[in-house]
Amino acid sequence: MPIATPAQYAAMLDAAQEGGYAYPAINVTSLATLNGSLRAFAEAKSDGIIQVSTGGGSFASGTAVNDMAKGAIVLAEAAHRLAEEYDILIGLHTDHCQPAKVESFLKPLIAETAKRRAEGKNNLFQSHMLDASELPLEENIALSKDLLTLCAENEIILEVEAGVVGGEEDGVDHSDQPADKLYTTPEDMLAVYEALNGIGRYLFAATFGNVHGAYKPGAVKLKPSILKEGQDAVMAKYGKEAEFDLVFHGGSGTSIEDLRETLDYGVVKMNIDTDTQYAFTRPIAKHLFENIEGILKIDGEVGDKKLYDPRSYIKKAEIGVCDRLKLACDDLLSTGKTIFGTV
Repeated sequence: MPIATPAQYAAMLDAAQEGGYAYPAINVTSLATLNGSLRAFAEAKSDGIIQVSTGGGSFASGTAVNDMAKGAIVLAEAAHRLAEEYDILIGLHTDHCQPAKVESFLKPLIAETAKRRAEGKNNLFQSHMLDASELPLEENIALSKDLLTLCAENEIILEVEAGVVGGEEDGVDHSDQPADKLYTTPEDMLAVYEALNGIGRYLFAATFGNVHGAYKPGAVKLKPSILKEGQDAVMAKYGKEAEFDLVFHGGSGTSIEDLRETLDYGVVKMNIDTDTQYAFTRPIAKHLFENIEGILKIDGEVGDKKLYDPRSYIKKAEIGVCDRLKLACDDLLSTGKTIFGTV
């Protein structure tokens, strides 16, 4: 059962924390990106996390339906069936749900998992993200507590965020945020721990200068030491068992040194979207540029069906995603560390 059970997903996160590595968490929007992701994790012999955003769910449901929850369910159901062919564990996750979309996205997905559990089936998703960073911290925490309680009833892990990831992704634009909002303080981390501890298991996306999007090396000023300061503050007060399972958002363009440093401070999950979007599109662009006369019916000609058949270039795009995701496994040190068959 390569889509992890709740117990297996928890074991994945524990193994990453104890082993000093993290899982790439790739956003998928289609069967092609899903298949490229599964192939990558299998070839890397790495467990991994596959996630769907609100925009990804809307896209997957089609332009006529345009239902973010319906599309996410379709992709998750496909993942449950396709992952059976691979000998690695996969956790399914949803990404960046803002408070206004909780009722139309998160709660229907949680309800779908509850329905499956009543039928003796595995959870549809193993974790969900609430991105309430737009709210004052007190309101963010209050909403997080409510949703974590609901998730815990269904053995779902909730990812929460305090501090804002800059830039723009999937229609959410935080590019105008003041610089101090990009850095989570030790006081914020203590407040999150004290509010959520004991309700259920959660992941924490603390921010340390992260920015969504594509940037040249050096353009984004990360301060990984912020993660250490926050972890130290919490563990000094509550002990080693209080250490957070942290999530790294906005990692495109990060130096390998900064990336690896975050692993030392408790990062167990790093989102990857911008880089794999490019890895998907570039082979398509190359195919179109190199075969334009066969793809277009120019001057009354008939073109070349083999070249404009979407399968001819989407297969290449799938491999592009696979290759880039394998590099992410190497960077995050998860390659070769699957726990499939041991839990």
